[in-house]
Amino acid sequence: MNGEQNWKCAKCGAALEMKKVVFSYMGRSFGHEVPTCPECGRVLITKELALGRMAEVEILMEDK
Repeated sequence: MNGEQNWKCAKCGAALEMKKVVFSYMGRSFGHEVPTCPECGRVLITKELALGRMAEVEILMEDK
């Protein structure tokens, strides 16, 4: 969240907190810290993360 925005959960209204979340893709798992709702556990995947790191991991896994 880098201090840019104070995101709130659309479901609960709680302020999001950075938390390490494990993602799975094609049978493999990787962890990354993302803004997460402490109440319901929903996560925010920013455009930068989706088009950056997650896209890189997707390409690496598909190439194997």
